[in-house]
Parts: sequence; C-alpha cells; structure tokens
Amino acid sequence: MSDKENTLDEEFLEDVLDGDAQDQNIEAEKEDVEEEKSVEERLSEELAKEKDKFLRLFAEFENYKRRTSKERMELFKTAGQEVIVSLLPVLDDFDRAMKELAKSDDKEVFKGVELINVKFRETLKAKGLEMVEVNAGDVFDAEIHEAITQIPAPDKKMKGKVIDVIEKGFKLGDRIIRHPKVVVGN
Repeated sequence: MSDKENTLDEEFLEDVLDGDAQDQNIEAEKEDVEEEKSVEERLSEELAKEKDKFLRLFAEFENYKRRTSKERMELFKTAGQEVIVSLLPVLDDFDRAMKELAKSDDKEVFKGVELINVKFRETLKAKGLEMVEVNAGDVFDAEIHEAITQIPAPDKKMKGKVIDVIEKGFKLGDRIIRHPKVVVGN
C-alpha cells in the first residue's frame, strides 16, 4: 500500500472514529436529557407526594381545631353543671319556705325572702338553668318525666297522664339535669 492509501485509510478511520465519537456524544447527551427528565419526573413526583402529605396534615389539623373548639364550647356550656345541680335542693327549699312564709302574718319577711328567691332564680337563669314545665294532665313521657309512683286514675281521661308533680325538673341549656318527678295515673 502506498503512503497515499494509508493516509486515506487513516483519515477515513479518523472520520469514522470521529463520527462514532460524535454519535456517542449525541447518545450521551440524549441519555443526559433522559436522565434529566427522569430526575425532573422524580422531583415532580416527590413534590406531588409532599404536597399530598401537607394537604392531609393540614386537613387533619383543621379537623382537630374544629373538634377541640366544639369540645371547649360544650365544656363552657356545662362547666357549672355540678354547682347548679348542687343548688337545686336550695331552690326546692326556697319554694317550701315561700309556701310557709305566705301563711305567716309577717309580710315584710315574706317580701325579703321573695326578693332573695327571685334574685337567686334570675342568676341561675342567666347561667342557662330553665325549669321543665310539667302540669297535672300532661301526657307522661319517659324521656322527660321520672315516674315515682302510679296510682289509679281518678277518671279514664287521666290514664297515662301526670296526676301530680312531686319535684320540679330543670334543664341546663338543652340537657335535662334533673327530671321532674311525677305521679302517673293508670
């Protein structure tokens, strides 16, 4: 082979090798782009996962706030329930005292005790205490009334109805804290 042919072959080989190198570079660049895409895809997937975690955590926290707020409101509504329940016998005593004082001749004492009674009831009413209204002749309801005894009804109309109210009932807010004690006709 002549030098010219060798030179041409070498140049050809160099061109081919350069072409192969360029092809390899192009393929490497393609791989880098694909790698970058996969990195971008991985990052976007991770971001989506983190966003989902954040949204779930945020929703859970909002539910927690709402639940604790509701529990707190319930607690405030019934915070004084024990104290008010313990004062109910005092209300009963006031009622009995008012009946006895009404029989006496001393009207000034009656007026004084009546003022205290009214003030006491208004204070409890301001705290949410309400009397459960029950009258003789009302239909007996086991959800509201507490039957302490049954007696034969004076007439057929009074069967299953309240004959007498022995002890008044009270509600604190929407909750009955003491059921009215009644006598029921049968």
